[in-house]
Amino acid sequence: MNVTVRGRTRHYRTVTFDAATNSVRLIEQRLLPHEFKIVATPDFRATAAAITDMIVRGAGAIGATAAYGLAQGALAFRGRDLKKFSAHIGKVYQVLKNARPTAVDPVNAMNDVRRHMAPGQTVAEQQALALAAAEEFAREDVQHCEAIGRHGAKLIRDGMKILTHCNAGWLAFVDIGTATAPMYAAQAQGKKFHVFCDETRPRSQGATLTAWELAQQKISHQIIADNAAGHLMQRGEIDLVIVGSDRTLGRTGEVANKIGTYTKAVLAARHKIPFYVAIPLSTIDWNLKRGFDIPIEERHGHEVLGAWGMVSNPSSTIQHPASARRAYVRVANPTSGARNPGFDVTPAELITGIITPVGIFKPRELWKRRRELGFAG
Repeated sequence: MNVTVRGRTRHYRTVTFDAATNSVRLIEQRLLPHEFKIVATPDFRATAAAITDMIVRGAGAIGATAAYGLAQGALAFRGRDLKKFSAHIGKVYQVLKNARPTAVDPVNAMNDVRRHMAPGQTVAEQQALALAAAEEFAREDVQHCEAIGRHGAKLIRDGMKILTHCNAGWLAFVDIGTATAPMYAAQAQGKKFHVFCDETRPRSQGATLTAWELAQQKISHQIIADNAAGHLMQRGEIDLVIVGSDRTLGRTGEVANKIGTYTKAVLAARHKIPFYVAIPLSTIDWNLKRGFDIPIEERHGHEVLGAWGMVSNPSSTIQHPASARRAYVRVANPTSGARNPGFDVTPAELITGIITPVGIFKPRELWKRRRELGFAG
């Protein structure tokens, strides 16, 4: 995606790899929309921490980050003993896998990298194959998003008002995004439409990230409080809902996504508004048999009890980025605790269709179409 910073526009990917320094380069998403910054993680543990701490987040983006992190860990190994190297890779894999348990993309990405490494006869060969496979995963992630855009753009008509939740955009993938891909494709076709971005508490990724993306892309949009969506639906002001997913069960069509997605699906069903989920193939879990088995990440309560933002210098009458600092502000009652599940699961019957790189399917069609959706079992 093209990003304009201080009047200069250039293309960026959310995740890249610097082979010269064996580091993963990431957009620091916690600073957006106030500051655009690239950070480099020097080793696989730092890469895993970047996923856990949400420097990078979003299904495809953390999938690519985990793939690069596995290659990074492989390349850091010194020695020629394949048995010791294999044990080292197992440790790297586990650290990265545990970084965000709900999302399946990192596991799928790393499994793919390990599969491609296996034919290597030496440590050096397996190291080279690991990096090549990680680069291929990132390239495929972009291709999948482009295809999602082509299929999903057909759903968008001139004058539509579209709701999206959280951020399933370019920042959540290597490029382009999933829920935003149909919007970007429709914009390229000359269609005019308006997007409502749920703020998506508690981390407000809709207000900070999706809105920033759409502003960069010059797409008409407004941020709404999470609880305002039902009101707008009731008044006929939302025509279509498109969201992303962190794990979609291929056997049942159930979808795990950012907390609040299930609520929006219930509301959309109540008001007969089409509700679509956009996913790359790496987001499909072909093993789990029911949504209740998806591990739901419980995050720290401070995310619910307060908020991060930019605080300007009180002595300055005009806020300049240079005079502002990022700060956490406690909002809630000081003696109260909080529950903070990061995700929820939406049943298949509430989902109109799933937009994939192969086409748009009913949720329960995924298992029947599993071969063309990449199931290798």
